[in-house]
Amino acid sequence: MNYQKFSQEWQQCSLPLVAILRGVTPAEAEGVALTLVECGFTYLEVPMNSPSPLESIRIMADVLSGRAYVGAGTVLTPQQVVGVAQAGGQLIISPNADVAVIEASCALNLISLPGVTTPSEAFRALQAGAHGLKLFPAEIVTPAVTKALRAVLPREVICLPVGGIAADAAQMRTYVQAGAQGFGLGGGLYQPGMSLISLREKADAYRHAWQQSLDG
Repeated sequence: MNYQKFSQEWQQCSLPLVAILRGVTPAEAEGVALTLVECGFTYLEVPMNSPSPLESIRIMADVLSGRAYVGAGTVLTPQQVVGVAQAGGQLIISPNADVAVIEASCALNLISLPGVTTPSEAFRALQAGAHGLKLFPAEIVTPAVTKALRAVLPREVICLPVGGIAADAAQMRTYVQAGAQGFGLGGGLYQPGMSLISLREKADAYRHAWQQSLDG
């Protein structure tokens, strides 16, 4: 799969938001995964600095059985990529654009979404085989910067701001108008130990905000 193919698949997604589940435990994994999928999420990320992340990925991948993409975030080494693949993960997300991590992900047919801040990082990531780009941190990659990046990047490349994204249609709309095609959602969506009721409320709020952001 190249970034053009991934772009086609991503644009068919009804809710183009990545749930970043930092701190989730294996005991919570099944309930969290099922709740998010019921709310429309189809991309779930378990950061590698969570407790037993590979076990949580394995549980989520098993219980969802193809209903969503499950993978890892904060992936820093090719060895971690192999571990995610062995756990049944399909998605590799990093805070940086490490060529070795991107190439290892592609070699194992995993979706690669590395973090970039500058045009140099973005083009290096794409040359290494990245399927899309995580614009990180969004506090630095503002809508104005996003627009500037979009002016030089290939039109098909999916760009997802991550960091400080609230369930706020106005904020999302500003990024969408600048060329973003979705977002990664961290602490605003999920906090370790939160109840599934609270998670559902947060997920519904983000879904509603996304839908509203497209109306402006």
